[in-house]
Amino acid sequence: MNIPSLKATRLCASVLLALGLGATAARAEDPGVAADSVTIGQTVPLSGPVSAYATFSRATLAYFDMVNAKGGIAGRKIKLLSVDDSFSPPKTVEQTRKLVEGDQVFAIVSPMGGTGAKAVQKYLNDKGVPQFLIQSSLPTWNTPQEFPWSISGLPNSDIEVGLYARWIKANMPKARVAILYQNDDFGRAYLTGMTDALKGGEATIAASEAFNLTDPTVDSQIVRLAATKADALLIGATARQTIQTLKKAAEIGWKPQMFIAYPAANIERTYKVAGVDLAKGAISSSVFKDPSDPQFADDKDLKDYYAFMDQYYPKGDKLDTLNVAAYVEGEFVAEVLRRCGRDLSRKTFLAKATTLGDYKAGMLRDAAIVRTEPNNYNIFRSMQLLQFDGARNVSIPTP
Repeated sequence: MNIPSLKATRLCASVLLALGLGATAARAEDPGVAADSVTIGQTVPLSGPVSAYATFSRATLAYFDMVNAKGGIAGRKIKLLSVDDSFSPPKTVEQTRKLVEGDQVFAIVSPMGGTGAKAVQKYLNDKGVPQFLIQSSLPTWNTPQEFPWSISGLPNSDIEVGLYARWIKANMPKARVAILYQNDDFGRAYLTGMTDALKGGEATIAASEAFNLTDPTVDSQIVRLAATKADALLIGATARQTIQTLKKAAEIGWKPQMFIAYPAANIERTYKVAGVDLAKGAISSSVFKDPSDPQFADDKDLKDYYAFMDQYYPKGDKLDTLNVAAYVEGEFVAEVLRRCGRDLSRKTFLAKATTLGDYKAGMLRDAAIVRTEPNNYNIFRSMQLLQFDGARNVSIPTP
């Protein structure tokens, strides 16, 4: 038997050690990636003041169940860890750290809420962890030079508010506009956006009132705004406070032209709960097709979406646009992973996520232009202006 020399043995061991260390280093750079799987994380309010949005989590989990049932992407199954942060920034920080450092996720995808996402933005960027498709419309997300790993998944609120301001200038040029807004970054973006958009014109801001998510009602704020006799009301809120606003305004006989933030502009979850007569005439905007709209009855996208809901999330409300949003966001994640192929690293993921081109996902309206570039992370460049006619949100021309 030939016995290898000590020198040869040491050389062999060095090569093996180097190869082993190289493999370990590659894995350390790209946590969550295995030959047959990729693990991603998400923080959502499964409890707390906006727990109604938990359906977004369930629909997202269902979407990746569908992807995995079809074989996954590039030979990898997608494992989503969707955890509760109660819409509380301190809990978002705690849960995000656990996902990144404990669960070793590859990326954070579709986290719900701007304030929580903002609380972990620097942490994730310092670690080079993708913070992809943040469910927040804050204009400040589009800062690729400062935060290259953070990309919003919703239209910038400036785009939405800009549409409303243009409609006001064209149809109510001397309007006095009242604003009700959630007292956080989300709500204040509507206040700032409308104030800036109306500068230099005849339309003015009559008054503004803030509310906290923990406030039981917004009745007192609506009474004070109504006292100004404003012609229009912009509601920068989610569903619960929007419903309260519609009811209180009707109760006191105030009938301004309503403009409703798109997260709340849902027929099933908001208008029908408040009373469709109270919401009739309300103006909103969207990038998503509304499943309750008869114009989409024979639409292939809608049929595919219904088939997904029937098979993978049968307990979910097919008409809830939160579930539509989860479906579309799931498509975005899947598309970026497809473009990465087997070469799945965080750097590759970021490169593909920031060069989407004019990508058309199912259940997006024709007016919704999707595009990202390395120097512009605004994933949506346009929205469709809508007006509720008592039965559906009808597309109206953009001034």
